Amino acid sequence: MTPIIEIKGIFKSYGQAETAVHALQDISLSIEKGDIYGIIGLSGAGKSTLIRCLARLVKPSSGKILFDGNDISHLEGKHLRHFRKKTGMIFQHFNLLSSRTVAGNIAYPLEISHVPAEVQQRRIDELLGLVGLADKKDAYPSHLSGGEKQRVGIARALAHQPEILLCDEATSALDPKTTKEILVLLKTIHKKTGITIILITHEMEVIKRICNKVAVIEKGKIVENGLVTQIFGDPKHPTTKHFLQNTAHEIPSFFFKDLSPNRKLLRLKFKGKTAGEPNISQMIKKFNVEANILLGWIDNLQNTIIGTLVIELTGTPEGIQHSLDFLTEKNVHYEVLENGL
Repeated sequence: MTPIIEIKGIFKSYGQAETAVHALQDISLSIEKGDIYGIIGLSGAGKSTLIRCLARLVKPSSGKILFDGNDISHLEGKHLRHFRKKTGMIFQHFNLLSSRTVAGNIAYPLEISHVPAEVQQRRIDELLGLVGLADKKDAYPSHLSGGEKQRVGIARALAHQPEILLCDEATSALDPKTTKEILVLLKTIHKKTGITIILITHEMEVIKRICNKVAVIEKGKIVENGLVTQIFGDPKHPTTKHFLQNTAHEIPSFFFKDLSPNRKLLRLKFKGKTAGEPNISQMIKKFNVEANILLGWIDNLQNTIIGTLVIELTGTPEGIQHSLDFLTEKNVHYEVLENGL
């Protein structure tokens, strides 16, 4: 697939010399047409700066951002305005105009572009149907729920039929039920239009529900990126592991008592054909160890099932080591858990 966005070594700094704040440091990513690409990081990691660079709301200090092969890093004037028509943006706090109705908010970008009134009305009605707000056309933002306001924000972002939809913490101001509804809506829009979605968040659950690819950002740097199934199945960086450990699968602290060379706590990941093979029973028989299953769950990631087991492995140190080698040989990813990590 041809990348729609290529980020090549961008830096973004604020301030001068010794007091400068380096918000982004040598960021490089490739986002293909049709991706739902998640960028996840803690507060202050640089993810909001990155998405604002992609929208060209701010200019990178150095490096390139290519859109369909053309460098947008230093666009100005009419060229920048033309690019922005190809991007829509959804904000955390909706940013609706309180003095305008729902229809008026959706119409605003069309009015700025001098789209004829009759075309505006057809587009507004089409978008209201798409986001499920056909009966709210004449309502004002003050009479809408948070989820309804975000639906208006989504409709407004789609007004110009953009090629890219940028979501800046689009669900973090919403309750869990409404968050799920908005994510379902975004997936529906993606399915119907094929639009590329770039979504930043601090919640791995959001990534899990909607994205096919993810990049983890920390202190202005990308520390890990790839397919969501790959990252969930075999995380490499401690920050990624931290996010995954907080996706509603917390391991009780008492499991970690009395760990020793004769007792290890393992988290096993099964994906694909390994999920159907009797690896644990073979390991028990072959190396004279015991495996007590403590927890288990299944994650459905974009139609790929990843199974997880937390087991207590007991036996001689040699038997445990041979068991770990056996799991590696059988392509079962494992982590030895210590002190709750």
